[in-house]
Amino acid sequence: MSWTEEDLGEGKSALAATFEFEDFKSAWSFMNQVAEIAEEMDHHPNWSNVYNRVSIVLSTHDKGDIITERDRALAAAIDELV
Repeated sequence: MSWTEEDLGEGKSALAATFEFEDFKSAWSFMNQVAEIAEEMDHHPNWSNVYNRVSIVLSTHDKGDIITERDRALAAAIDELV
């Protein structure tokens, strides 16, 4: 998957990606898998779901909403699911 780095202004940044699936059920299954990984890593995404699309934004809040290795590690783990 291709994650993009987004400049959120005021020194803040995030990794963002949108995933598209065959249907809602497949998208929801993916979100459940991501939730398990995120919980294990204690690093939770900001995300949204509309039908077969899941948009995910990752940043590390306790470091000032910037991209850290924790975000890159979670992005890589998510990529392994698709």
